[in-house]
Amino acid sequence: MAGTVEQKLASQGITLHEPPNPVANYVPFVRSGNLLFVSGQVCLGADGKLIAKGKLGAGVTVEQGNAAARGCAINLLAQVKAALGDLDKVARVVRLGGFVNSAPDFLDGPKVLNGASDLMVAAFGDRGRHARTTVGVASLPSDAAVEVEGVFEVA
Repeated sequence: MAGTVEQKLASQGITLHEPPNPVANYVPFVRSGNLLFVSGQVCLGADGKLIAKGKLGAGVTVEQGNAAARGCAINLLAQVKAALGDLDKVARVVRLGGFVNSAPDFLDGPKVLNGASDLMVAAFGDRGRHARTTVGVASLPSDAAVEVEGVFEVA
């Protein structure tokens, strides 16, 4: 049976799928003490296709980027569930780091990353409020529009 957090996500139409496998020589997550570090997740949907591809400010809108960041957050949570077996074991979302595939003059990266941040708060309430970094980058793997990594305090 799904825990409280997964039930909350399901009530919002969100189901966690099998998390994507790493595409290079790294692991999807590492637990050290009571911290779980989750590797960057690109904006793959449940169908394995990119939610948004290309550069923000050059063909990809802020709204599309926001949806892509939300998709990254869903992938983060799928990795957390794979690591812990139950999202209810998350005591706190500590930090998200976001990478936005950006045109040189694109300045709205924080608005894009709100898609991931908003999902964490929707899932965990006040425990989902976190520190965050948003960085515009020249490119991402597979020309993904967004990638997000996370640090979670776990019980």
